[in-house]
Amino acid sequence: MATAATPVSSLLSLLYRSYPSVISPDATEPDYFLASSKIFPLVTFNEGEEADIKQWLHTVDGLKTSLANAQKDVTEGILGQLNIHLATRTTLLGTKPSVADIAVYALLAPVVEKWTPEERTGEKGYHHIVRHTDFVQNGRLFSLQIPEEEKIAIDLNDVKFVPKPIDPKEEKERKKREKASAQTPNATPDSKPLVVGQAKADKAAKGQAQAGVEAADAPPKTNKKEKKEKAPKAPKPAPAPAAPPSPSLIDLRVGHILRAINHPNADSLYVSTIDCGDLPGSDNTSLDEETGKTVRTVCSGLNGLIPLEEMQGRKIVAVCNLKPVTMRGVKSCAMVLAASPRVAEGEDSHAGPVELVNPPADAPAGERISFEGWSEGQPEKQLNPKKKVWETFQPGFTTTGDREVAFDSSAVPSVHGQEGKPALGKLVAASGGICTVKSLTNATVR
Repeated sequence: MATAATPVSSLLSLLYRSYPSVISPDATEPDYFLASSKIFPLVTFNEGEEADIKQWLHTVDGLKTSLANAQKDVTEGILGQLNIHLATRTTLLGTKPSVADIAVYALLAPVVEKWTPEERTGEKGYHHIVRHTDFVQNGRLFSLQIPEEEKIAIDLNDVKFVPKPIDPKEEKERKKREKASAQTPNATPDSKPLVVGQAKADKAAKGQAQAGVEAADAPPKTNKKEKKEKAPKAPKPAPAPAAPPSPSLIDLRVGHILRAINHPNADSLYVSTIDCGDLPGSDNTSLDEETGKTVRTVCSGLNGLIPLEEMQGRKIVAVCNLKPVTMRGVKSCAMVLAASPRVAEGEDSHAGPVELVNPPADAPAGERISFEGWSEGQPEKQLNPKKKVWETFQPGFTTTGDREVAFDSSAVPSVHGQEGKPALGKLVAASGGICTVKSLTNATVR
């Protein structure tokens, strides 16, 4: 393992190159903690997360010192804790990006580059640090400006040993220790480098040891009456493991617009009557008297972006398990999927042009649509708005250079690098055929 002094990427230069509006070229010792909110203005950090960022920046300083001084034991201890921490997280904070992730990358990228395949993903390797390194340098969540020739070559499919999953109970206890640790004062500059949550765990272990000594010295207790021995209880069955997050939770179907009209109370909306293949009497549906079909009423903000005549009698892709919303007096029970160009921050994301997503021409109304490699399980009946499933996965909905709709997992921290999953999965119908758009490439789909 590379524990000797190594050329460390300059965090300051990396931040300036990637975020010139945040880091001044004249800065020599910027406040990296305060930089997080400026680099990621759309991310809100609570008090606990702010404390974690400060602690991780302190840990990075300690790791930098141990690497420079070839302190192998200290280095391995910190790397081991970091690897365990990242085992159940995409970023140091879970899913939120922060300057601490960039600081870890800047320090460890040249170290990871020198690791052997066994050190990277062997039985005692740092699998999760390697995955984190790849995610930070390539993920759109960070958008670091790193030339391709300077990136660390990492093959996420080259895994020498698959580690056992983290024990849920142990992980729960570790999270409690981390939360308690975040409330402790910052360590002094001369203190030993600390991994988030480690100090509290050490203190607990020391307390348990002391309690054990006291218990050993205490006289044994005697009971006046012998208690009747109880028959041992049968062990409770282990809970079923939670299914990994996936865009397959979203109910995407082929929809057939029977007719569309202007919304009576909103100039920007259309009201469409859409056959989504629902059974008669299904929730959020009604009977269309003209055709006798079971349909959904859907409001869409496409008025002025797509001509009304193009909304008539055509097939679309509908999102069918969002919670219905009432839009200017009309209840909308689905959403029509459309593509639009990606815009810079602050620009109008609804300015257009907009193109509807086209399912395969021969796919019938109601047929399921899913992303290749992400079709396991069944969609939820209705997405819980509090869980923000749609908001989590939608950033990965994109179009390719061939105008095909696809799911880019690198844009979704909670699933990026998930074992056995493709980095880019095309949107296909159950009967075959890829969903496309008319002309927009590298566009966002929503």
